[in-house]
Amino acid sequence: MQGRDKLCAKLTSAFLRKWWFVLASAVILLLLGIVIAIFLGTWIRLFIDHELVLRPGSMTFEWWARPPVRPFVKVYVYNVTNADEFLNNGSKPILDELGPYVYSEEWEKINITDNENGTLSFHYKRTYTFQPEMSNGMDDDAVVVPNIPMLSATSQSKHAARFLRLAMASIMDILKIKPFVEVSVGQLLWGYEDPLLKLAKDVVPKEQKLPYEEFGLFYGKNGTSPDVVTMFTGATDMTRYGIVDRYNMRDRLPHWTTDQCNSVAGSDGSIFPPHITANDTLRVYDKDLCRLLPLRYLETVESSAGVEGYRFTPPEDVFANDEHNKCFCPAGPPCAPDGLFNVSLCQYDSPIMLSFPHFYLADPSLREAVEGISPPVPEKHRLYIDVQPEMGIAMRARARIQINLAVSQVLDIKQVANFPDIVFPILWFEEGIDELPERVSSLLRLATRVPGVARAALAGGLCALGAALVLLAVTCLIRSSHRQSTLRLEAHVVAKPPPPKTPSKESAYELNSRR
Repeated sequence: MQGRDKLCAKLTSAFLRKWWFVLASAVILLLLGIVIAIFLGTWIRLFIDHELVLRPGSMTFEWWARPPVRPFVKVYVYNVTNADEFLNNGSKPILDELGPYVYSEEWEKINITDNENGTLSFHYKRTYTFQPEMSNGMDDDAVVVPNIPMLSATSQSKHAARFLRLAMASIMDILKIKPFVEVSVGQLLWGYEDPLLKLAKDVVPKEQKLPYEEFGLFYGKNGTSPDVVTMFTGATDMTRYGIVDRYNMRDRLPHWTTDQCNSVAGSDGSIFPPHITANDTLRVYDKDLCRLLPLRYLETVESSAGVEGYRFTPPEDVFANDEHNKCFCPAGPPCAPDGLFNVSLCQYDSPIMLSFPHFYLADPSLREAVEGISPPVPEKHRLYIDVQPEMGIAMRARARIQINLAVSQVLDIKQVANFPDIVFPILWFEEGIDELPERVSSLLRLATRVPGVARAALAGGLCALGAALVLLAVTCLIRSSHRQSTLRLEAHVVAKPPPPKTPSKESAYELNSRR
């Protein structure tokens, strides 16, 4: 009997130990699932940050140095159809918007130097190729536009000595320079020989000479830029990933009145620091814009490849003539009108003003001063960049800018005596990309979707398995406990001795008879 009790006790003890082990394992699985749910996102972010760093030889470095995209530039030129009437009769200028003239663009970063402080220095190389099949016209189409070199010179002379203005008028008479020129679209963009610039080359002191001999709005951009750009790689600080550290060895511009407005600490528009939220403000630096351009969240979008992104666009007051842009008006009022940005300090004092196409977000009177420009449409004329927020990669972009000339009337120069004060639109262009290549989109899709699915699957699976094992172990332990109690009770009943028998009356009589 005692052997049976011991065997039962051993079996019960082994049974209980097994299920206590199962219960402990279940709790561990539950905790592991909770840990994964909480920390897997952080681990994935650290992995993404590590892979994004621009290290020579890495895949991200190769894509950054030679982007696997084919950007395009669409140019729309404002052809002046009544130049003589405008000058002689004071008629409102009538403009005919021609284009688009489309150029494909190839980007490359060359002469790359890996610096010890977590930055790279390089030069941009851009190659533009005209695409006639995508264009509405040829780049040899003739257009009539304001003579920008001449009108820049006359506007600058407005506050000079009178004899200088009269001398300038005589020179323009001799050279037969007129306020409007007829050039081809290609010449307007990439350069043509201008008699005034040619004269300046011969008579202007060496230290004051312009760095070019021809005039073109995109002059010098088709090829390798002489500018040295230094950019953070993210190796030491991912919050500065893709941000310009120095431009031509300078960490700020010399033009504006505050360090904040002179800062060049922005992206080039292709990559941004990762882990972007809708509350972040992105900043883009471009030499021709002469300042940082802030971008704010507009809406959530999805690419045709199924990758979700955030659309960022400049705020409506980005070029407003108000207090927050006061630092961009170093000479004091009057500053640029609402919706225009004066870049003359970056353009050798030429009175160039930038705006968005069709004077989008600008004072309506600017558009009403001419005929032929339709009201702006945000979808067609807004600048925006679609960014994959987790990795900070630009998926789609439209950089839309209009170039305008702020002309000042100068009575002493007869050639422009009838040219009123006016902001004259010259052209607008749209630069950007439609989609990333499929291989890049696939990696973005993988990097953005898989981590969330993996976290949900792992955390959910481990928690579900742990919960199931806990339930199973507890149920079995309860049953085991109940069975153990039953066995103990049965063992107690078996081990109890039977009570002594009481002799019957007949048995007692027989016993006495024998005696």
